Amino acid sequence: MRLAFVVDPLPSLKAYKDTSIALMRAAQAAGHAVWAVQQSAIHWSALHGVCAEAVHLEMLADDDDWFVEVDRHVVALRDFAAVMMRKDPPFDAEYVTSTWLLERAEAEGARVFNRPRALRDHSEKLSVAEFPQFAVPGVVARVPALIQAFIDLERDTIVKPLDGMGGTGVFRVRHDDPNRNVIVETLTHNGARTVIAQRYIPEIVDGDKRILIVGGEVVPYCLARIPKAGETRGNLAVGGRGVARELSARDREIATTLAPLLAARGLFFVGLDVIGDWLTEINITSPTCIVEIAEQTGFDAAELFVVALERACVAAA
Repeated sequence: MRLAFVVDPLPSLKAYKDTSIALMRAAQAAGHAVWAVQQSAIHWSALHGVCAEAVHLEMLADDDDWFVEVDRHVVALRDFAAVMMRKDPPFDAEYVTSTWLLERAEAEGARVFNRPRALRDHSEKLSVAEFPQFAVPGVVARVPALIQAFIDLERDTIVKPLDGMGGTGVFRVRHDDPNRNVIVETLTHNGARTVIAQRYIPEIVDGDKRILIVGGEVVPYCLARIPKAGETRGNLAVGGRGVARELSARDREIATTLAPLLAARGLFFVGLDVIGDWLTEINITSPTCIVEIAEQTGFDAAELFVVALERACVAAA
């Protein structure tokens, strides 16, 4: 099969840890042709439909020089067996436009994972509200007084933007923090931007667990991202240390409940974030941690992804 991966600029990807590269390597190992597409290259015309300049890659094992460009030309997305949307946030107007274009490509016969409508309809942070039995207590609002009231109620909170990733813009705000007013004013742009505030979960010291779901199947290991000393955030991008673990009973309960529901909506690859016993985020744009889990446990979720993708393509043919 010819497979297209919509990813960030290739020079920006770090092969020693990047999940998209792991997926592309696994796809090539399974005999598939791997192509890379930039978000900015996706376009539509009345004559050709939704197309993009695509780069045919030969994947290499070297993490410094991890690919060779074999060919590049403009391809209609419907001509690929599958298109994987793996562009990192921000979830901005350009990202939404990409989902519109990819949805048009679906109408022309393309198979897109995760489905564009599902990407557009599921806020990675707000979507936990659908599962109150698991979700960490929180509030989503743009009015500073509502955020302030939640901080007063919980006494110790996490406040963050809805469109961030990798721990950017995440603040721990206690009720007696002398900077709480300016933090809330800054994050909400004085009431012009919606944010999410959640109860601070002390179990973060044991890790912010990333649980992966591939094609509706729960990966049996998670990656606990443990904050470095003096940090609240466990994100690997800000220095967190990743430790692979088997899923706890609660982890499995959350994941197995959500897996079939999310898969039915076209969310093929999902990363749940769980702190302690609480679900904090449902990541769908570009879930990560495959490489770290494979290195520490031997469980290859990238291979699982390719097998599930093959199955999905056959079922849709």
